[in-house]
Amino acid sequence: MSKLSHAQPRKLSVALTYFAVVLLAGCSGTENNSDAYGNFEVEDIIVSSEGTGKLIRFDVREGDIVAAGTIVGVVDTVQLALQRQQLIASQAAVRSRIPGVVSEMNVLEEERRVAAIEKTRIENLLARGAATQKQQDDIDGRIAVIDSRIRSIKSKHAPILAEVEVLKTQVAQVNHQIDRSVIVNPISGTVLTTYVDANEVTAPGRPLYKIASLDTLVLRAYVSGDQLSGFSIGDDVTVLVDRDADSSSSMKGRIVWVASEAEFTPRMIQTKDERVNLMYAIKVLVPNAEQTLKIGMPGEVVFGMSQEQD
Repeated sequence: MSKLSHAQPRKLSVALTYFAVVLLAGCSGTENNSDAYGNFEVEDIIVSSEGTGKLIRFDVREGDIVAAGTIVGVVDTVQLALQRQQLIASQAAVRSRIPGVVSEMNVLEEERRVAAIEKTRIENLLARGAATQKQQDDIDGRIAVIDSRIRSIKSKHAPILAEVEVLKTQVAQVNHQIDRSVIVNPISGTVLTTYVDANEVTAPGRPLYKIASLDTLVLRAYVSGDQLSGFSIGDDVTVLVDRDADSSSSMKGRIVWVASEAEFTPRMIQTKDERVNLMYAIKVLVPNAEQTLKIGMPGEVVFGMSQEQD
C-alpha cells in the first residue's frame, strides 16, 4: 500500500508538468524551439557516521566548500583507546610466557642431540661386539622419552602463540574502529545540509551532512515517446535558462541518461497519438564552473542544434 501512495503523487506531478508545458507552448505568442523542459538537480552524497559515541568535533556548516580528504569531525575514542591498552597489556603478558617455553625446548633439543650421538656410538660398538643389546635398548628408550617431552612442550607452545595472534587481531579491530571514528570528507564540494551538531551522540549509519559538487549540475527533463528516436546518450545539446522575463542564456550540455520506463502513463491508451504521450525522464550534464546555475532552477533542452537568445 505504501508504494501506491507514494507513486500516485509522483505520476500526478509529472502529468501536471507535461500539461503545463503544453499549455504554455500553446498560449505563447512567440516561437518556442525547445524540445524538453525540466529542473536542475545535483548528484549529492550523504556522509554518515561510522563510529559510536559523542561527536566531540564537527567542523561543517551549510554552504561550506570542503575539499576531498579533509577531516571534518571526530567521534569520542576514549573507550576504544582504553580497550586497546588493555589488549596490548594482555598481549605482553602472554608473550612473557613464551621465553620460558622456548628455553625448555632448547634444553630438550640439546639432550636429544647428545643422545643421538650416543646412540650412533653404541650401534657401532654393538656391530663390533663391544656393546650389549641392553645398552642399545636403553639409549632408544631415552631418546623416546626426550621426543615425548618435546612434543608435550610444542603442544603447550602452540596455544600460547595462537593466543598472541588472537590478541593481535583484536588490537587491529580496535585500531580500525578508532580510524573510522575520524570523519573524512569523501568528495570536494559544497555542504548542502547538516543533520547534527557538535557534542551530539552519534551511531553507525546516522547521517551527518549532505555534500555535492556544484561545478556540474544535472538537468532532469521530460520528453514524449515520439522524441526518443531523435537523440542518444552522449549527444551534445543546447541548454537554455532564463536570463530575465524576455531572454534566455544558452550553454552546452550532454545527455548522460535516458529512463527505460515511462514515468507517466495515461489510464487508457488506444490510439498511436495517445501512446506517444508517454513521458520519459532524461538527464543532461551541464558544466557550472561559474556557479550561475542553482538547484531547482528551470531549464530547457534543444536537441541537435546550438541556439542563443539575447
